[in-house]
Amino acid sequence: MEDIKRHPISLTEVIRARKAVYNRLTPSPLLEYIGLSELIGASVYVKHENHHPTGSFKIRGGVNLMSHLKARDVKGVITFSTGNHGISIACAASWFGVDSVVVVPQNNNPAKNRMIRQSGAELIEAGGTFEEAANVVESLCESRGLYYVHPANEPHLINGVGTGFLEVIEDLPDVDAVIVPIGAGSEVAAAITTLKNINPGIEIYAVQSSSSQAAYLSWKKGVIVEAPNSTFAGGFATGIAYELPFSIYKENLADFVVLSEEEIYQGIALAGFYTHNLLEGAGGAPIMAALKLKDKLKGKKVVLQFSGCNASSDEIRRAYQHSYFSSGYKK
Repeated sequence: MEDIKRHPISLTEVIRARKAVYNRLTPSPLLEYIGLSELIGASVYVKHENHHPTGSFKIRGGVNLMSHLKARDVKGVITFSTGNHGISIACAASWFGVDSVVVVPQNNNPAKNRMIRQSGAELIEAGGTFEEAANVVESLCESRGLYYVHPANEPHLINGVGTGFLEVIEDLPDVDAVIVPIGAGSEVAAAITTLKNINPGIEIYAVQSSSSQAAYLSWKKGVIVEAPNSTFAGGFATGIAYELPFSIYKENLADFVVLSEEEIYQGIALAGFYTHNLLEGAGGAPIMAALKLKDKLKGKKVVLQFSGCNASSDEIRRAYQHSYFSSGYKK
């Protein structure tokens, strides 16, 4: 199956992915929120990838990849995840009649674990981190004869995710800037592949947690590095940048914002107040990033990527205790 992992990533391939994606999904809404626009001093729109059946953007990539694997008569797949990628693979595999195994770290988000199981996958809890879970996958892959779905170094995932950014530019052709959360990197790689090839002037901003900032440090240094990985926000929880997405985003970002854990909780609270959407940490982070980028974004048309909503009850409870949830942003 190495030919699949060498498949090109391009605007042409993103367009081709639409057929597979739209056989299973519908376009997600792109909505302007006046309160956020007034807060940021720009025309602020939200891309609601949190409205997909699995609660995150990743299902686009899962469907696209599974359509290619099914055409090659693959019977089963295995992957590692902190949640949303695993949910995507489990759900897409079930739609295509493919068996799936998902390895997650111990003490993973119980809401995400539940969704993986409900989607029909075998869930294995092993290791303390994203990277330790990956080691378990490598040992099981050959013994079980499964296709190893990497959460980042997988071209069909990135091309599938790109279909969401095609929707952005179709709905808002004069978009100036897009803010995207980054963990393993497939989402920001898809944004660059799609948007920059249509309009090179569009600014792509990435946001990550200071407690798991491997992607940021890799971007800053220009080479892949490892870093401590302790954030509560599963969408950010990677301890290393990954080769394929890094090769795309390393020279194509306008800037990179790093948030504290408290600021990530604040983003969840602000999303609740201004949009009435329940989000997970990575999903709400673009609001806080936009606040930090206000001077650069002033007067522009800005899209915030609400990447996912699969937060644990503890995360929501803590976020919604913040005053931002009841009264909005106060300096």
